[in-house]
Formats: sequence, C-alpha cells, structure tokens
Amino acid sequence: MTEKKSKRVAFQGERGAYSEMAARAALGSEIEPVPCRTFDDVFASVETGECDLGLVPIENSLAGSIHRNYDLLLRHALHIVGETQLRIEHCLIANPGVELSEIRVVRSHPQALAQCEHHLAEMGVAAEAAYDTAGSVRDLRDSGARDVAALASRLAAEIYGMVVLKEGMEDDRQNYTRFLVLARKPVDPSGESKTSIVFALRNSPGVLFRALACFALRDIDLTKIESRPIPGSRWEYRFYLDFIGSQHGGAGERALAHLAEMATELRVLGTYPRGV
Repeated sequence: MTEKKSKRVAFQGERGAYSEMAARAALGSEIEPVPCRTFDDVFASVETGECDLGLVPIENSLAGSIHRNYDLLLRHALHIVGETQLRIEHCLIANPGVELSEIRVVRSHPQALAQCEHHLAEMGVAAEAAYDTAGSVRDLRDSGARDVAALASRLAAEIYGMVVLKEGMEDDRQNYTRFLVLARKPVDPSGESKTSIVFALRNSPGVLFRALACFALRDIDLTKIESRPIPGSRWEYRFYLDFIGSQHGGAGERALAHLAEMATELRVLGTYPRGV
C-alpha cells in the first residue's frame, strides 16, 4: 500500500513561526512545513511546483494590511483557495534553566516588540530587533545566552527545546492575523464562500460609488476593500475587494459581470471557503 504523501506548504519565516501555526490550523498537522526567507519565495515555490500550497498573512487586526502580499497576489498566477485567522499570542522564551529575573534583553521581530511594548517597559528590559520571531528563538538557543529572551510562539519554544517564562506578553488581546492559502489551481467550494478580486477604474466622478453599487444593489456583504497604487501611473489605483459569495453563480457572479462593464481591469483572485 502506497503511503500518502504529505502536502508541502510554504510559509515565510523559520520553523515555529506564526505562519506555520496558521498553516497547521488551516490544513492539518500532517502537512510538511517548508520555511522560506521572504514572501516572494513563498509565491515562487508554489508557482514553480516546489510546494503544493503556500500560506501568507494578508492583514493584522492591529497593524493593518500586509501590502507586499497584495502586490504579490497580482504579480503571480496563483489562486486563493482558503483562509484562516490566528490569535497572535506572544510568549517570552529563554534557554532552559534561566529565571525571569535574569533577563536584561528581549529580541524579536520589530512588530512583535511593538505589540508587547508596555509589558517590556514594565519589566525594564531592552528591546532588540531581529528579522523573525521564531528565528530569534533559534538564534538564542544557538548562543546559549542567559540574560536574553525572545518573543515568539509557544510552537517555536517546543521546536527549539526552549522554555516559556511568561505567556500573554501582547498588550492587546484582540491581536489576530488573517492568512490566505495559495495554490496553482482554483477551487469551487460548496458551502459559504468568500471571493477576492482586484480591479481598476477610469478616474471620473462617482465611478467608485457605481462600482461598489454593483454589490450593494444585490445585498452582497463586502468584508474588505484596499487600494494600492498602480506602478507607472501616478495617482491611479487598483482596488482589492473581498465579498461574501461566489464567482460561480448567483448574486456574486452577476455583480462581477456588472463590475466588468465599467472596470478597465478585473481579476478574480479566488473563491474559497469562508474562514472562521
């Protein structure tokens, strides 16, 4: 009997990154996680077939959108096939045997340090930036330092054999990141769906109002709209939009047909199961 091959899933960061946690939450623990240095590498590894799927963050409830990934969605011929949301819980992580009172420096990605700013100030420690949350844990393990801790996920502590000195280091508990699952082929989900599109319009009075009316007139729920500059076209923009519904029939399909009549550019990035 042939053993079922695990799906290779690309994500940005080192093993134990929040993106790996999100990948496991969305796709199951049996996946083969493939760490990538950059978001560009994630998209490229899926597009070339090196990996079956990719997972990238697209927005954070505190920091906002990850603009780089919006741009990469347009640049690559991939499809959004799923989404998931992950509560970001920062742990203070140190080498085994280290006590909280020994910590003088905390290292992590700048965004993680910013999200734990008040707790770090209360501890009276210095904050030092690193390129990656999980990477800061790996580097701390390799250094063996006793006066340094890292901010990262509990998964990172488990992977690198480190200890969690304190949980819940984030200043705001409503810290969630939404992730997208990417694939070379689209899906057509049977349950509640969400659709992501990107479009451009001619600059004329009321044109964006008329574009959004394509959805409002059909009682379609818009969950996200984001504008991004069009390279080489000064003060012109593309609009990234998410709505509840499918491109494959019903009100969603009719709204897209209506929008296509006025858009200078329209691309469906994917219809996929709505995440929880």
